[in-house]
Amino acid sequence: MNYIFDIGNVLIDYKPKEFLAQLFPCQATANKIMAEIFLSQEWIKLDQGLLTHALAYEIFCQRNPALAPQIRHTMGQIKQMLTPMPATIALLPKIKNAGHNLYYLSNYHTELSQHILATNSFFKLFDGGVFSCEIHINKPHPQIYRELLTRYNLTHSECIFYDDTEENVAAAQAEGIPSVLFTGADCVVI
Repeated sequence: MNYIFDIGNVLIDYKPKEFLAQLFPCQATANKIMAEIFLSQEWIKLDQGLLTHALAYEIFCQRNPALAPQIRHTMGQIKQMLTPMPATIALLPKIKNAGHNLYYLSNYHTELSQHILATNSFFKLFDGGVFSCEIHINKPHPQIYRELLTRYNLTHSECIFYDDTEENVAAAQAEGIPSVLFTGADCVVI
């Protein structure tokens, strides 16, 4: 069996609202930064590998110069938000020891994907994966699922995909990949 995991909120915490609340006690400021960065079209383009972090920072700051110091502070601290989720990580060696393969399939920026691969040793357990930034396509587009299957010569019926977003799970199912909405490590069956 091939276990395919999304990364954000499955293997690595990704909670920008909570992160911003820690950085900025003023909720109004945190809300403005959330809209300016994490809900922007540029954030989507970062995931698609169509913008660099440096260019995105410049766009964010030019669009809202009054928030430039807070934007720079947020972007400088963003890697601190990406922490491993111990309960899920604990399952990975069990999956490998049971003779299964591990893959990741995630929307991720180039700079952040390089960071998480370099700083989280559990990725050494993986047999491969696809980041959206590599192929310029985000989930739930069907082509990102096809890319993973083709790249690693995987058979749909021999896979199980875990993602925390219903839309991504539905898209994988539409491509014939058995999929589960990730609600916590207890939903992963080995």
